[in-house]
Amino acid sequence: MRDTYQNSDLDAGLDAGQHLKSLILGHSIRPRSTVLARAKQRGLTHDAALVDKQMLSVDLRTPRWQDLSLALPGPKSRSASAMQKSLAKADRDPTTRRAFDQLRTRLRQTTLKHGWTNIGVMAPTSGCGTTFTAVNLALSLARVPGSRTLLMDMNMRSPALGDAFDVAVDGPIAGFLSGQTSIGAHLVRPSETLALGLNDEVEDNPAEILQDAATATTLERMRAAIRPEMVLYDLPGMLTYDDATAFLPQLDAVLLVSDGTQTMGRELKECERLIDGKAPLLGVVLNRARANSITRYS
Repeated sequence: MRDTYQNSDLDAGLDAGQHLKSLILGHSIRPRSTVLARAKQRGLTHDAALVDKQMLSVDLRTPRWQDLSLALPGPKSRSASAMQKSLAKADRDPTTRRAFDQLRTRLRQTTLKHGWTNIGVMAPTSGCGTTFTAVNLALSLARVPGSRTLLMDMNMRSPALGDAFDVAVDGPIAGFLSGQTSIGAHLVRPSETLALGLNDEVEDNPAEILQDAATATTLERMRAAIRPEMVLYDLPGMLTYDDATAFLPQLDAVLLVSDGTQTMGRELKECERLIDGKAPLLGVVLNRARANSITRYS
């Protein structure tokens, strides 16, 4: 990172060689003023504003978490055991795993305190490591016994979660978001504590899809049905496209990913400006940090 930037609540440094070390820069959680204002206008509490009971009435035939299909091996794997090896490969490095576990614990403490579920993982530009961060964070969250983590591939410019997990992808996520594909037909579970919403198709108009009212309705119905503890949304670069900005009203908070080799401080500040007042900024994950930029502990 070529400019100095310090403003976060949950911060960590991530090395391209699978080494992530803690880098605490401070705290900065801003209230989600738009949600609070909307709740006041509707005469609802903050929590009630997030769930419209009439709209989210769940059909008894709608699958619950335990009813979701187990993930099938993708084209790279020919057996369930091979798929499990693929899943373990993403967080096999002990240093990376420990750092993501630290990030996970701090994230869970913050989200549980505020009652947040929907967390966007995004970066100023593409190639900063949002998918790497989202995958490893989801795996870490899923290691908590009895938890329920849902990871959604919302980068319709360059979907990658299917390949990251080597799980067979059954159709585009756009069809699911529009309500054409059912919850049970689209979501899969690679484990008891982790579910995935995958995508196998690049879309021409993802920003329009993400801010469609049908998308908001589908996601709310999905959460009401399977009741995940946390939903991570892997999103494209904020300054490259308007997809992530369009999706901000659906998020409870944002985790920003910075690439130490390309992200500049002014880009992070511009992202903060776009996020401000729409969702709290949880913090910054520093990816590909130079070794001399991170404090070492004996």
